[in-house]
Amino acid sequence: MPAAKKKTTTANASPERRRELLNTAAEVFAAQGYNATTVRRIADEAGMLAGSLYYHFDSKESMLDEILSTFLTELWDGYDAVLAAGLGPRGTIEALVTESFREIDRHRAAVAIYQKESKHLADQPRFDYLADSQQKFEKAWLGTLERGVADGVFRADLDIRLTYRFVRDTVWVAASWYRPGGQHSPDEIARQYLSMVLDGIAVRE
Repeated sequence: MPAAKKKTTTANASPERRRELLNTAAEVFAAQGYNATTVRRIADEAGMLAGSLYYHFDSKESMLDEILSTFLTELWDGYDAVLAAGLGPRGTIEALVTESFREIDRHRAAVAIYQKESKHLADQPRFDYLADSQQKFEKAWLGTLERGVADGVFRADLDIRLTYRFVRDTVWVAASWYRPGGQHSPDEIARQYLSMVLDGIAVRE
């Protein structure tokens, strides 16, 4: 029974090796796109035979699933902690942006994959959690912005949904150029972005 054997060997695979292979797969998926990536290409990048990759994963879909679910689980651990902290609207926005850049630092390739692939993947039952996460994400940000307007912390003339899209896209597009270990830390980038988003770039007279 090959299927049962494959499942057993996958379960017994080294966690460290699995993480290495997932990191490799994530980089390839991010660079080439999921559909254009073959198991052989991932194996080549990992320095192993394609057949050997099945010792750790039963398919490239399983690899993608683990990459995205791990990223989103960690993202929501951070976001939920921020939302439960009882901060004011501005403090919540600042903490969410900072947490977002920390996740880009930890999961840059996964963020890039999510941005490129989530729309069509969300139609597949295995990836239905992507749509659920998107709805939860939108609710958290829109709710915070609405609370800020109601409390007089943010301008009353803001288009809430447009503001949400601007902040979301401004932050997450950084995954396309950010590289861990660069000149600026995630927290420093978050501070600079927040300064521009919340206070603008023009000198106040």
